[in-house]
Amino acid sequence: MVDVQKNVSIDAPQVPMRRFGLIVIGDEILSGRRQDKHFSKLIELLNERGLSLSWAKYVADDPEQITATLKESFASGDVVFSTGGIGATPDDHTRQCAALALGTTTELHPTAQELIAGRIQSMAEGDPIKADLSTSENQHRFKMGEFPIGSDIIPNPYNQIPGFRIHEHHFLPGFPVMAAPMMAWCLDEHYSDLFHRENWAEQSFIVPKGIESTLTPLMERIEADFPGVKVFSLPSVGDATRGGVYAQRHIELGIKGNANLLESAWTALRTGTQALGYEIHDIPQS
Repeated sequence: MVDVQKNVSIDAPQVPMRRFGLIVIGDEILSGRRQDKHFSKLIELLNERGLSLSWAKYVADDPEQITATLKESFASGDVVFSTGGIGATPDDHTRQCAALALGTTTELHPTAQELIAGRIQSMAEGDPIKADLSTSENQHRFKMGEFPIGSDIIPNPYNQIPGFRIHEHHFLPGFPVMAAPMMAWCLDEHYSDLFHRENWAEQSFIVPKGIESTLTPLMERIEADFPGVKVFSLPSVGDATRGGVYAQRHIELGIKGNANLLESAWTALRTGTQALGYEIHDIPQS
């Protein structure tokens, strides 16, 4: 019996697999002025729930790019998280682009209006001028509650200014401190039926001086012979700081998928690698 590390194993009704995607919008990410933290956080939140991220895209604060990207993702049927561009400054285009991509318009969401008004009142700290909702400054703040018609709000525990959800797309602020709990809420509120559906497992070993072109036919044969199993290859030029087998050029070769499918594929991968003349070194399980 192969000791394959299992993440979770529970029986669940068969539900079609769903793909999860991420769109990160913002010139500041593409220019390097800010480092994206949404990518790693969403992976973490998905993995905690037995899910995985299928794709990610980075888009500039350009209405044409944003609209085209959203048209494509709306048509995909994927569950998508989009961060950035939902404020009320001139470079915030996401709300309008989402509406355009869906062939609709935006309108002030009544619940968002209440939440924004409440935020204005709390920030005014009793100052009647700051609390006056009719001022041009406060009226401008209500633009943050203008969402594509048919949207639902996503609560924002940080400052109460909501995001919005439509067609399984979830639009969140660009600030990670706000977006992270909102992502978690969306997953728990709308996709709990998908959690930990698979008895997911992953196992790999090190192939010193491995050559991907030599191993590729074996990898293709494993996937063809064992449907539902994915083979992965992670090449490295070597890391002297780790020492041992990791110090020289090597490949981490492995399989992943439903644990019930992996045992025979694991044996075939190991045997096939050794048949090519390679040594294999097992990776200690943490």
